[in-house]
Amino acid sequence: MQPVRRSTLITQVTDQLRDEIRSGRWPVGSRIPTEPELAELTGTGRNTVREAVQALVHSGLLERRQGSGTFVLADSEMTGTLGKYFAGAQQRDVVELRQSLDVTAAGLAAQRRDADDIRELTALLDARMAAWQSAGLREAIAADIALHRGIVAASHNQVYLEFYDSLLPVIEATVFEHAAATGAGFHDEHHDLVQAIIDGDSDRALATARCFFDELLAGYDAPATRGSTANPPA
Repeated sequence: MQPVRRSTLITQVTDQLRDEIRSGRWPVGSRIPTEPELAELTGTGRNTVREAVQALVHSGLLERRQGSGTFVLADSEMTGTLGKYFAGAQQRDVVELRQSLDVTAAGLAAQRRDADDIRELTALLDARMAAWQSAGLREAIAADIALHRGIVAASHNQVYLEFYDSLLPVIEATVFEHAAATGAGFHDEHHDLVQAIIDGDSDRALATARCFFDELLAGYDAPATRGSTANPPA
């Protein structure tokens, strides 16, 4: 970033911060520089930086977390707005919405995945298992969500992906609560789903994803621990 002119400072700094987010230089989930660091980068005062950051908090792009800093919540205002809209949704409603998105995306991914997608999904599946075995619950959930997002990305439907990204904060909260309450792991289901996509078997990918979400939704009626006794993500 470059020092900005003294006129309309807040607007200019806001635009610069927004550009860092939209360009991917500050990816979703990352912590942005502190206010003193931003003031130095932009050549402006801390009050100007604070107002610019607050403007992006209001638009849904950033989120302040007490004691942790400010994090990128979304990479577009539309995504941020949708994320706020769904923040108060019921867990089961969110899972049912995910079911419609994930199942369709799985079928499309099996049809459209390319060599890069196959490598990425394989790596994400391995990372999920590694996180399950050695990381805490938050890290395991992050790896689980990254895999599901990778499947949506492999569908090569940009609208699907942007809408899915708008749900990520509420998905994370829902998965955490469900995992902590039930201990449901679904390891075999995740492996079978990724394998069906890699094999290019759309029918099997659809059936596997549908079965996975049927089991997941059933847990809201009769929670039961599956697989490991640790607290895995769903």
